[in-house]
Amino acid sequence: MDVIPAIDLLEGRCVRLYQGDYEKSQVFSENPVDVAKQWVDQGATRLHLVDLDGAKAGKVVNLKAIASIAQAISVPIEVGGGLRDRVSVEQLFNLGVQWAILGTVAVEQPQLVQELCQEFPQQIIIGIDARNGKVATRGWLETSEVLATQLAVRMQELGAAAIIYTDIHRDGTLSGPNIEALRELTNAISIPVIASGGVSSVTDLLSLLALEPQGVTGAIVGRALYTGDILLKEALRAIGPGRIQDIPPNLDFSSFA
Repeated sequence: MDVIPAIDLLEGRCVRLYQGDYEKSQVFSENPVDVAKQWVDQGATRLHLVDLDGAKAGKVVNLKAIASIAQAISVPIEVGGGLRDRVSVEQLFNLGVQWAILGTVAVEQPQLVQELCQEFPQQIIIGIDARNGKVATRGWLETSEVLATQLAVRMQELGAAAIIYTDIHRDGTLSGPNIEALRELTNAISIPVIASGGVSSVTDLLSLLALEPQGVTGAIVGRALYTGDILLKEALRAIGPGRIQDIPPNLDFSSFA
């Protein structure tokens, strides 16, 4: 499974929100490029960027920071927040972004999602951010009546490459992932699901391994990495490539010798 460090951008800085509340933001760095380099140096093979200003404005706002990160690192990045038209999506791809994450338009403009999935195959990820099982939109400031599982099924039909599922009540809280909601989601679709929100420890990451056969292919980790509750190298050893449980035993050694 991928362990994907999150870099949330607000006014050009790296921050973390509590349950998506813009009034409860904590600045972790004034230089997101340095943060990105740090995670890559520690073994990250993919980064998750969110334009928080863009999510509120409905357009890409932190373009300069995103471009700087894309130019500075060699691993693929995914970006979400405010992507509500084709121009914004193409703009990111022109910067070298690998995946565009669509959220609000998945609910409000499914036809646009279908067109983008056809034009950019395997590069459109749908971010489903749920509050009590219902999809939140517009930077989590509004909650629709659309059920997360229903939206996931529809987006799979339209050609989405993957789903990023975030439980808003757990995001930034270090309270653990919502295993039951993830299980329900993976039972409904066959495309990959990336878990987001609440991951607080390596134990939480290990709990997600039970869902790997159902299609959970990675976990986005934010606050816990910045607070030191999770060390990226340890997380990668726990669930990433070459994880401890996948290392073959030394059959030449016997404890009974």
